[in-house]
Amino acid sequence: MTAFRTLDDLGDVRGKVALLRVDLNLPMQDGHVTDVTRVTAAMPSILELADAGAKVLLLAHFGRPKGQRHSTMSLSLVQGAVEQVIGREIMFIPEVAGEVAAQAIGILRPGDIGMLENTRFWPGEEKNDPDFVRAIAANADFYVNDAFSAAHRAHATTEGLAHVLPAYAGRAMQAELEALEKALGTPEQPVAAVVGGAKVSSKLDVLRHLVGKVDHLIIGGGMANTFLAARGVDVGKSLCEHELAGTATAIMDAADAAGCTVHLPYDVVVAKEFAANPPSMRVCNVHEVAADEMILDVGPQAVEALGDVLKTCRTLVWNGPLGAFETTPFDAATVALARMAAALSKEGSLTSVAGGGDTVAALNHAGAASDFSYISTAGGAFLEWMEGKELPGVAALEE
Repeated sequence: MTAFRTLDDLGDVRGKVALLRVDLNLPMQDGHVTDVTRVTAAMPSILELADAGAKVLLLAHFGRPKGQRHSTMSLSLVQGAVEQVIGREIMFIPEVAGEVAAQAIGILRPGDIGMLENTRFWPGEEKNDPDFVRAIAANADFYVNDAFSAAHRAHATTEGLAHVLPAYAGRAMQAELEALEKALGTPEQPVAAVVGGAKVSSKLDVLRHLVGKVDHLIIGGGMANTFLAARGVDVGKSLCEHELAGTATAIMDAADAAGCTVHLPYDVVVAKEFAANPPSMRVCNVHEVAADEMILDVGPQAVEALGDVLKTCRTLVWNGPLGAFETTPFDAATVALARMAAALSKEGSLTSVAGGGDTVAALNHAGAASDFSYISTAGGAFLEWMEGKELPGVAALEE
């Protein structure tokens, strides 16, 4: 892996101004923050820099204001929640550059924390405008990127600043990059990947990339139906992208050529209607799905066999649920396999890395998240990494 500098490489920062890019795009309801996970992730970097005597300026975006000021998207709305989590007072600065920002920084003492306004209030942020980048950088001594979740965007505060100031990875970014390196960069073999979700079309690049990287590709969710149909299985009324049969076949051929085993369910949970605990629910072989039935989960025998596969592996990457996990009992396969992966990780025989919105929810639902080796809370960036794409925010740190 290309080396990048971390906070360990910083010298004496007392009195110096740190621009710390964090993810404070927090979910809100009725004017209140409903989830502070992203603040908790940023906290170690914030406190480490402040405790070392730097003047810490938090840079973040909030919502999609498209280069205009909106009072409903001011970062001041999350200031209280951030203060509560980190246990420190924060000065809110209604600009990101220029005289107002310079004066506020002058008032801050070493160890103080300031929060700059929503970077997306300025069109220069998403355009990665060099003048905008220089204006922000003018008030600072160095830049730290701790927002992996925004690393797939080449914006001024996620990529541009790394080219004009000494740039470092924050602790959350460092943990994420080290975990991803263990998962697909230089993983311990054999490697398994679980890829689930409703549609093959949304994960095509992921699947194409993974067949050349992993030994076992476990396909679940509605996506599996498209692969089963491509193999000639009648999937009844199941969610299925029949028009992608050729694409699915090409992915399976590429897997064969690369020595990657594709695992599709051979027993499934079906029902005539999609509802919780429907009376028509039954377990059957994939070749026994009736015309009026839909596949809603992977069956128990297949799950047991997949558990045996994981026992032979040293590394696991997981993205997406195996069934319609939001509705009981179609969460059974996801819960069972997640708990097996968690147990193997806990005993030290498996390095497990999971990410993507539905995935985190599914693993929390299974009570398995805390025993996975690493859970990425980055949605789009994690998916692009799984597709093998270069992430601009990460690449800029490596230079």
